[in-house]
Amino acid sequence: MRSGMLTIIVLALLLAGLAFGWHEHQLGHFGRLKKELAQKPKVDVVVRPGGQDVLKLERSPLVGGSGPEFLSATLLPGRGMNILQITAYLPQKGEVNLLASPTLEEAAQRMTGSGDDASGAQSLAMGAAIEAPWAGRISGVATADGQNLTTVWRGMHFTLPTGVKDSYGLDNTMATGGLLLQQPSYSVNTNVMPDGGEAQATFRPGSFEDRWPSQTEFTTAIVLSGRAIEMKITARNTGNAPEPVGIGWHPRFAILSGHRGQMVLRLPQGMRAEVKDRRTGELSGKLLPVTGTEYDFTDQNGARLGGLHLDDTFVHLKQGLMEDGAVAELRDPESGYGLRITALSPTIKAMRVYAPPDGSFISIDPQFNYDDPFGREWERVEDTGIVVLQPGESTQWKVRLEIFSLTSPAGHL
Repeated sequence: MRSGMLTIIVLALLLAGLAFGWHEHQLGHFGRLKKELAQKPKVDVVVRPGGQDVLKLERSPLVGGSGPEFLSATLLPGRGMNILQITAYLPQKGEVNLLASPTLEEAAQRMTGSGDDASGAQSLAMGAAIEAPWAGRISGVATADGQNLTTVWRGMHFTLPTGVKDSYGLDNTMATGGLLLQQPSYSVNTNVMPDGGEAQATFRPGSFEDRWPSQTEFTTAIVLSGRAIEMKITARNTGNAPEPVGIGWHPRFAILSGHRGQMVLRLPQGMRAEVKDRRTGELSGKLLPVTGTEYDFTDQNGARLGGLHLDDTFVHLKQGLMEDGAVAELRDPESGYGLRITALSPTIKAMRVYAPPDGSFISIDPQFNYDDPFGREWERVEDTGIVVLQPGESTQWKVRLEIFSLTSPAGHL
C-alpha cells in the first residue's frame, strides 16, 4: 500500500510539472530564459580619458533657492585637467550643461592620443581645456615634414607641433593650444567642502620631449561652490635654463537657447589686436581702439553678438573701479542667466574671444599672452604677455567664474 501510494504521489508531481512547463512554454517564458542564460554577463566599463580616473566635484542645490547655481564640474586629470562639463541649475530650464561638450563616453572615444589627436587637439574641441606653456597661436617656419614649425625666443630655436586645426580652419600653419592638452597628471588630491569641493592635480611634463627650453611643473587647483568656480594654475621652472611661460583657458560656453544673435557680450576696456588676414590668422602687430566700432563690447550692459564673426584677441585690459580684475561677461537673455569671468592675476594680459556665426558655443579665453607672442610683427616695447621664469621661479594664473541671474538688480549675485 505504501509503495502504491508513493507511486501515485510521484506521478501526480510529474504530471503537475509537465502541465506547468507546457503553460510556461505557451507564454514564451522558457524562450526568454534561454536567451537570458545565453547572454554574457554585463561588465561595467570604467571610462578613463588619458588613462586616468575622472574627477567630479558635486554639490546639492540650495533648498528653496530661486537663482542659478553650479551643481558639478567633471575634470579630466589624464588630459591636462580639461573641465569637460560644468552643470548648473537654472530656474527656467532645470539642470543644464553650460559647456558645449559630448558625453564622457564619447569624449574618451575621441581622446585617443593618436591620429588627429596626436598633439591633444580634441581637448580644444570640447569642454574647457587648459593651455600651457603658451595659449592661443604661435607662428614660425614649417619643417620639411609639414607637421611641425620652428620658432625663436631670445635666440633659441625650438620645434612645436602644428597638427591642430585652428579656428580659421587651417592645418599645419601655426602651433595652437600649448603642449599640456593630453598630458597625464603626476598626482591628484580631492577634498569635500561644505558647499562643493576642490581638486588639485600636478603635472610634470619636463621639457615636453625637448620641445620647450626648460623643465616645468604645473599645478592646477579647482574649487566648486554654488555661485562660483575658482581656478588657479601655478607654473614652476624646475630646470636649469630660463623659459617663457603663457597660460590660458579655453572654455566653450554652450548657447542654450540656440539663438546666437541674442547673446550679449561684455568685455573690459582695452584694445584689439588687428588681424591682417582672416584666412590665415596673420596679425599686423597693430593694436586698434574698439570704441565706436563693431568690436565695442565695453558698455556696462554689453552688446548683442548679432551676426559678427569674432576670432579676436583683446589686450591692454583695464580693471573696473569696484572689480577684482579685468571682467568679461556672457549673458543669455532667453535663458535668464549670465556668466562672469574675472581675471584675478595681473599677469593675465589678454582675452581671446572666439564666436563663429554658425557655432553652438562662445569661447572667452583669459590668458597671459597675446596670439603669436614671439612674432616679429610686434614692436619691441610691446609686452606680449609671456612671463619669463628663471630656474626655481614660479608664476600664477587665477580666474573666477561666476553665475548670476539676469532678473536680479543689475545682474548681481
